Amino acid sequence: MHGYYIHRTNGIEADGLGKRFGDLWALRDVDLAVPAGSVLGLLGHNGAGKTTAVRILTTLALPTTGSARVDGLDVVADAARVRARIGLAAQAATVDGLLSARANLELVGRLHHLPRAVARQRAGELLERLGLGAVADRLAKTFSGGMRRRLDLAATLVAAPPVLFLDEPTTGLDPQSRNELWALVRELVRDGATLLLTTQYLEEADRLADDIVVLADGRIAAAGSPAELKARIGGERVDVTVAAHDALEAGAAALAPFADGAPASDSEALVVTAPMRAGTPLLAVVRALDAAGVAVTDVQRREPTLDDVFLTLTTAGAQAPEEIAA
Repeated sequence: MHGYYIHRTNGIEADGLGKRFGDLWALRDVDLAVPAGSVLGLLGHNGAGKTTAVRILTTLALPTTGSARVDGLDVVADAARVRARIGLAAQAATVDGLLSARANLELVGRLHHLPRAVARQRAGELLERLGLGAVADRLAKTFSGGMRRRLDLAATLVAAPPVLFLDEPTTGLDPQSRNELWALVRELVRDGATLLLTTQYLEEADRLADDIVVLADGRIAAAGSPAELKARIGGERVDVTVAAHDALEAGAAALAPFADGAPASDSEALVVTAPMRAGTPLLAVVRALDAAGVAVTDVQRREPTLDDVFLTLTTAGAQAPEEIAA
């Protein structure tokens, strides 16, 4: 894994990046600075602008406004050189189904001008690392979706590019494969690679990212380290799991007097979450729920997570992104 990376001050930079489709701005006024050898987690709901940003940074789309550099190269003026220095794992698998897993990786290595022996060594190493060693000589078209995803990730990594873009890389992976991928990502970053990771798995961003940018409606809604974002939205949370959907509203009302901010409800999980005022006894919360006649199946106090960042942004309503990020 060693010896492939070029160290620069910033592996990825963007200034005032924007993309407009007709009258719709998919991305607006996005500034990024990702130091070499670090991980940026780009988070946001579907349609927030994550994939648009990745497409611009990987030369697959032209920006309407602003500029961006990857490994010191302008993504528009030096697009061909940028493409030679990046690895991209998009959400759709791109491997050739009519080649074996091993042949796919060796082909990618050769296309990146690796010596044949090096390409073969890298292919074998990555196949083992991502749990595909036993099926290395099977045709990729026989693979399950999760296996194809792992092979696609291996193809991204085979040439050890200095800058990697992983667009929701662990979608469809089982927990063991996900943990193996996380370990591999950490190793790549220790060796100096710069990584931009888009994900909807907040645990993934929390464990891997040095810094996080949250996009909402194409703009940066919040930015900082995982710890900073969690600190910014307050202290401990209380999760109340109610017995039925029609108890969510009453549960939120019962929590409101103890909350340092508006409670948020997850209608699928039947959970009401509220940031609690410092010193609030959990017993007082339980008594209030009981007095309101709210049927609950669980009450838990916990530290804030990145899920709470999303909930805070979602329930902030008319609050401007600048206010949330301040």
